[in-house]
Amino acid sequence: MHPAAAVCLVFGGCCSNVVFLELLARQFPGCGNIVTFSQFLFIAVEGFIFEANFGRKRPAIPMRYYLIMVAMFFTVSVVNNYALNLNIAMPLHMIFRSGSLIASMALGIIILKKRYSMSKYTSIALVSVGIFTCTFMSAKQVASDSSLNEEDGLHVFLWWLLGIAALTFALLMSARMGIFQETLYKQFGKHSKEALFYNHALPLPGFLLLAPNIYHHAVLFSQSEPFQIPVIGLTMPIMWFYLLMNVITQYVCIRGVFILTTECTSLTVTLVVTLRKFVSLIFSILYFRNPFTAWHWLGTAFVFVGTLMYTEVWNSLGPLLARWRKRPKEE
Repeated sequence: MHPAAAVCLVFGGCCSNVVFLELLARQFPGCGNIVTFSQFLFIAVEGFIFEANFGRKRPAIPMRYYLIMVAMFFTVSVVNNYALNLNIAMPLHMIFRSGSLIASMALGIIILKKRYSMSKYTSIALVSVGIFTCTFMSAKQVASDSSLNEEDGLHVFLWWLLGIAALTFALLMSARMGIFQETLYKQFGKHSKEALFYNHALPLPGFLLLAPNIYHHAVLFSQSEPFQIPVIGLTMPIMWFYLLMNVITQYVCIRGVFILTTECTSLTVTLVVTLRKFVSLIFSILYFRNPFTAWHWLGTAFVFVGTLMYTEVWNSLGPLLARWRKRPKEE
């Protein structure tokens, strides 16, 4: 597939996925478990048919390693989605998850004994300042918005702090999983499609622990207002339609990123994913009218400039722009 088509899949799939997730979370903030379960089930069934060949294909990486990876992946996915139930606004959720570079660098230094250049440390400092600014301003908003009475305000603020703690934990766990995957791929070779299948199939029994919550939200979804799907003309509860679209767009997003990693350099992939997060953030603020102050914009700028600095995009864009300027002269 042409890289441009993969970029379109990433932007189209990932951005629309965030929209449908916010539509779900605004109506039922505690629906994270049913969303996570649906995404895992869809990707697991697709992988069982097309990757595992109905269970006939043996995994290239030993199953014991997948079990460790799956435990981390399942925890990260559930905690990230559940954080939306803890007074965490979608823009802050997206900005906070953009701080994965900080966690990756910190664990890389501690576990892999890596050393980085001064520009890398500077970029991480910018990302850290950006996330701290957005988090601090969101904390002030939560405190002011919930000041109906002192007791209620404190209660809401403590839940918000728990949400921040959950996002921090998920960020560190995700970075640890990335390092674990890196060591596995060095040892056994890259098998990203296989890893995608097992990461989604093996955790499915774990959702039995969350079954009451999933069933409760399935009932709530079924009671939502009916919606007629355009073109098809099929009528279904609108929340089930949002969930179906969330699952499909999540799959398109993941497939787009996978294709991009096979067709482009890791630098290009990071740049595309970073720009996609920025577009999703802008859309969430404008379309859903999420509260966003000048301080939030400043923090967001720090996060994205820091991310682009870390990937050394500026160094790659320089020669590219020089070549582009020379072309008209040659013609």
